[in-house]
Amino acid sequence: MSNGLNYGFKRGYLGAVGLVLGLWAVFLVVVVGLGVIIQASPIAFNVLKWAGVAYLFYLGLAQWLSKGSPITLREGDKPKIGIFEIIGKGISLNLINPKGYIFMLAVIPQFIVAGHSLAPQYVAVALTFAFTDLVVMAGYTGLASRVALRLKTEKQVGVLNKVFGSLFMLAAVVLATFQQAG
Repeated sequence: MSNGLNYGFKRGYLGAVGLVLGLWAVFLVVVVGLGVIIQASPIAFNVLKWAGVAYLFYLGLAQWLSKGSPITLREGDKPKIGIFEIIGKGISLNLINPKGYIFMLAVIPQFIVAGHSLAPQYVAVALTFAFTDLVVMAGYTGLASRVALRLKTEKQVGVLNKVFGSLFMLAAVVLATFQQAG
């Protein structure tokens, strides 16, 4: 959303491309290393799953309780940023964000069928994550580039915070229902 707000939709969406590239790097780290351990150990899976649930719920509750402040950036204030810089920022953001690793560790094993070839399953999950993220990020970027500048009051920003906080908490509840495959 901040990319859409700061750079407009076209340039801001390049940040989403960077986020997906970073997501794939996180995915690779998880499936090559820790994902194997999680699949072999129900205890490790459950520890990570519940850590992910708690973290997502915490993020949602913090967002829900946040009052927020009106956005004061004017339309003409959009800074300039290079294509590779914005993509690099997206990659870096996902690489250093622990919630991505926690989420992947908790979710990926749900979609892996033991005894079947892993490579095609991993490719299908990675492509599904990428597609979903690109679609969702298009919505966020578009929303931010068109609507966010109209959030002039603390009350309007507070409502938006409650909506997104609720979505995070809903994601935590959905994640809590996941069971280890196989």
